[in-house]
Amino acid sequence: MLKEYRICMPMSVEEYHIGQLYMIARHSLEQSHGGEGVEVVENTSHTDPVHGQGQYTEKRIHLSGKLPVWIRSYIPRFIYLTERAWNYYPYTETELTCSVVPRFSIKIRTRYENNNGSSENCLNMEEEELKKRTVDRVDILTDPVDEKHYKEEEVRLMTA
Repeated sequence: MLKEYRICMPMSVEEYHIGQLYMIARHSLEQSHGGEGVEVVENTSHTDPVHGQGQYTEKRIHLSGKLPVWIRSYIPRFIYLTERAWNYYPYTETELTCSVVPRFSIKIRTRYENNNGSSENCLNMEEEELKKRTVDRVDILTDPVDEKHYKEEEVRLMTA
């Protein structure tokens, strides 16, 4: 399956990057306690011949305590996702695998651009990939939010 999400943001790529770094750090801190949460396995500088200087990180996201009790009885005691990420902002590649099913993986390529989602091939996909992909446009300011997913800090309802 090849899915492309085009998410228009009400800010510049530079502003988003600052917010992204803050939220990653905050989420890791909030979720990491008592052997649960995010464990950084590796965090090193990395140079890519195409994208230049960046950062490689490998993290384990421990899930056991986040799962319902009835599911825990069917799976190993220690279950985690491994996230391997190559960050050459504004381009990143991320791969997720699960300790229980290591042959299953999710690969995510992301490009942040200052436009309205109008780039038709911002990831430089081959013609074969372009034929397989489906595009889903997401607008966080105008797309409706189901009541059960509403949060008080909902960005589309804020006024300056």
